[in-house]
Amino acid sequence: MDKGSQTTAAAAVATTTTSNSSAFSFISKGWREVRDSADADLQLMKDRANTFKNLAASFDREIENLIQSATPTFSVPAIRQSSEIDFMKKLQPKISEFRRVYSAPEISRRVMEKWGPRAKLGIDLSRIRSAIVAEVDETEEEDMYGIVEFNKFKKDRRARFTEEGQFGDWEPIRALKTRLREFEKKNASVEIFGGFKNSEFVEKVKSSLKAIIKEPQESKDVPPLDVPELLAYLVRQSGPFLDQLGVRRDLCDKIVESLCSKRKNQLVLRSLAEGEPPTVDSDKINDELDLRIASVLQSTGHCYEGGFWTDFVKHDVSDGKRHVAIVTTASLPWMTGTAVNPLFRAAYLAKSAKQKVTLLVPWLCRSDQELVYPNNLTFSSPEEQENYIRNWLEERTGFKADFNISFYPGKFSKERRSIIPAGDTSQFIPSKDTDICILEEPEHLNWYHHGKRWTDKFNHVVGIVHTNYLEYIKREKNGALQAFLVKHINNWVTRAYCHKVLRLSAATQDLPKSVICNVHGVNPKFLKIGEKVAEERELGQQAFSKGAYFLGKMVWAKGYKELIDLLAKHKNDLDGFKLDVYGNGEDAHEVQSTAKRLNLNLNFLKGRDHADDSLHGYKIFINPSVSDVLCTATAEALAMGKFVVCADHPSNEFFRSFPNCLTYKSSEDFVAKVKEALANEPQPLTPEQIYNLSWEAATQRFVEYSELDRVLNNEHNPAKAGSKIIAKSSTLPNLSEMVDGGLAFAHYCLTGNELLRLCTGAIPGTRDYDKQHCKDLHLLPPQVENPIYGW
Repeated sequence: MDKGSQTTAAAAVATTTTSNSSAFSFISKGWREVRDSADADLQLMKDRANTFKNLAASFDREIENLIQSATPTFSVPAIRQSSEIDFMKKLQPKISEFRRVYSAPEISRRVMEKWGPRAKLGIDLSRIRSAIVAEVDETEEEDMYGIVEFNKFKKDRRARFTEEGQFGDWEPIRALKTRLREFEKKNASVEIFGGFKNSEFVEKVKSSLKAIIKEPQESKDVPPLDVPELLAYLVRQSGPFLDQLGVRRDLCDKIVESLCSKRKNQLVLRSLAEGEPPTVDSDKINDELDLRIASVLQSTGHCYEGGFWTDFVKHDVSDGKRHVAIVTTASLPWMTGTAVNPLFRAAYLAKSAKQKVTLLVPWLCRSDQELVYPNNLTFSSPEEQENYIRNWLEERTGFKADFNISFYPGKFSKERRSIIPAGDTSQFIPSKDTDICILEEPEHLNWYHHGKRWTDKFNHVVGIVHTNYLEYIKREKNGALQAFLVKHINNWVTRAYCHKVLRLSAATQDLPKSVICNVHGVNPKFLKIGEKVAEERELGQQAFSKGAYFLGKMVWAKGYKELIDLLAKHKNDLDGFKLDVYGNGEDAHEVQSTAKRLNLNLNFLKGRDHADDSLHGYKIFINPSVSDVLCTATAEALAMGKFVVCADHPSNEFFRSFPNCLTYKSSEDFVAKVKEALANEPQPLTPEQIYNLSWEAATQRFVEYSELDRVLNNEHNPAKAGSKIIAKSSTLPNLSEMVDGGLAFAHYCLTGNELLRLCTGAIPGTRDYDKQHCKDLHLLPPQVENPIYGW
């Protein structure tokens, strides 16, 4: 063996010896603790024996007092006195014997012999240590990398117990000896003590102690935040609030970038060092800022546990199945988008059977039903209306949907032509179902909402924007001012009450936390009509025998103004073009009078279901409306295989991919598209196009864009910052969440004032439901409101 090998071997032996010494020191400490514990138990037994001895002496004194008091000091009858004296004389020898036995000094020794040794327990560990060390040295001399044998250790394996008394019958000592014998038998295996050579046992103990007692990071390793970094973080967190005030997001990004110019230079230098192009985008700067903030907070030991307004008491899924509650602003038989589309959404979400679904719809009193529902259709009870809804749905879907239908009190506003909730809508969803909530028209539901915050009651709240309210309001008197106020109120309530907002198209206002996605599908009945039309055309039959038509609620804002303007301007260009118009509404008389005065070739008919047989023969559907967010009638016409002539508008963006959708940009282009549709035949839909129009595809898009798939699967993706992963929820205080909570609290306080509600257009008495609602829905009268906001 050369000199280098000898040096290495010597170092290995020294390391092994040091490791073994550490290991045996650890074991010796454990045995000392066992010995000290045994001594404490023996001392406790001695104390109990002395206590028993003292009790015996005390009892002896009591007996003496009893004997002395046996002689009476007052006169008693002679017969009774002599009988008592005879009894005490017979009792005295027995008492004397009792005193002699329990007063004897041997009593404590007998007790100790019964209960345990009077001696201390000593365990000599030197034999164990010397045996193992000697064995390790011997095997290392033979082979440095061999397996340690414990033959010698097995011969000297018994530990020496030193005792100062007799304790052979003491049960704990006998059990300890038995455990030691079992331990020694296991020591015959090389794998147990072979690990001592590499000190694996000691290293594991050290790592466990380090995990339990984690040393905090020294703050000097992370430099403190400077003023520009704090200002940049404040501006970035205040982005949604500044957007509420009209400050553009790109301006906020530029402010953050300028404040982080020092950090930007460092990123450029790092990119050059890594051979990458020296380009730094705003996302990378934001990630670096997050990493900087998180590292400083972690170095100080700070752990963020929630904002001032945040309520962490969320629904716990106890039955293993998630619950989805869908809240909407209208109900059948009112044939409006917010009544039909949420109903289909509930049916197809429940069809997957992955979650339980509850649909919450408004209940109107008889007087409001007569104003809203068509054909004078009314219901005397919620159960009657529920049966109507389920039958209507089953006729169109072809399957029986398994979901619950509940009702909340509502009142119809003639001025707004919409239903306003009465009272706290969230209280009509049982606590066991408060898991996931879908708010159809979240701004509408929360304009006058005075109750529990949705995001506090539910784990995940998704808002779906159906209506372009700003477009309707601009058409009214002082429309510009009203639209400005409503825009900011919509931003306010959607931000305060939603985790995620879905906009059906870009025709709606840009709301906080929102993305654009069409999550609506088409009634399966229309797809079947389209399949039937395609089959007829394949057989050479004439599928379309009529020309063009328009269908919609007869109010000016639903496209009637644009339609009359286009036809009046190009009456000569469209000579001979006849259009059938189907619809009912508040402006029906005025619309018909205007068309008659302009001598337009329009044939007005009563409104009917779009799937009615009388509409199947039309080839062209005209829809000039620019107030819709996503026109359901346009999707239905495309599903039936018809041409659709519509405006080049964000509300029609989803339909542009269909070849039968003809969009126009000007009035002249409108004439050209109408003539093109009259001269040609629609193309049959492909299987992919049919699927994109279906509710199965719409439900899949909804689950994806609302992040419902992540919530249902309990997936939580940590935020990434640079190359490191930071759990920002546990380290970074979220200023945006604090602002959202403050906005919700302010909204609650303002909507609690009846005068402010009336000034902003609320229906009188809608802060709470009335007696008629209590009677119809079997509710208790509303209690007096607690002025304290119960979050």
